[in-house]
Amino acid sequence: MEEWLQLLISFFVSNVLGYGGGPASIPLMYKEIVTNHGWLTDPEFSNMLALGNALPGPIATKIAAFVGYGVSGWMGMTLALAATIIPSAIALIWLLNLLQKYRTSPVVKGMTLLVQPVIAIMMLTLTWQIGKSSVISIGLLQSLGIAAVAFWAMNIRKIHPALVILAAFAYGGLVLSQVV
Repeated sequence: MEEWLQLLISFFVSNVLGYGGGPASIPLMYKEIVTNHGWLTDPEFSNMLALGNALPGPIATKIAAFVGYGVSGWMGMTLALAATIIPSAIALIWLLNLLQKYRTSPVVKGMTLLVQPVIAIMMLTLTWQIGKSSVISIGLLQSLGIAAVAFWAMNIRKIHPALVILAAFAYGGLVLSQVV
């Protein structure tokens, strides 16, 4: 019973104070998981983080599920996930209701208009960083070739982006298997 309470409090505090999602809450989770409670060692936490980043979905929920299950089985996993998800869900519902209430306000309209360029710049920065790392890892010609084929497949042939991503994934696997 005491472990359940520790799981609940640890993940609740980590996720409430870790405003900004996974990257902000991971150091707080590390402190709770490794330093305060010793549920995982440093290498175990690193391995769990690497595996969690390789899987789809939010990292915070994957960490909560893994650690919660390891500490206290299915009940521990359920409590850790609840402590991770519920605070964000409540805040999101509250904020959406607040935005809905004031949607005609010029201030809210102005805020949403000002957020759009920031998101666009963040996406451009992310695209630049990913593109740069691709050129470094596989070369300029191969990167441009993949981009051109992806553009052709999605815009001219109208192939679904998921299939293009799957094809690029398979191509990367084939190229990597020949390099190794």
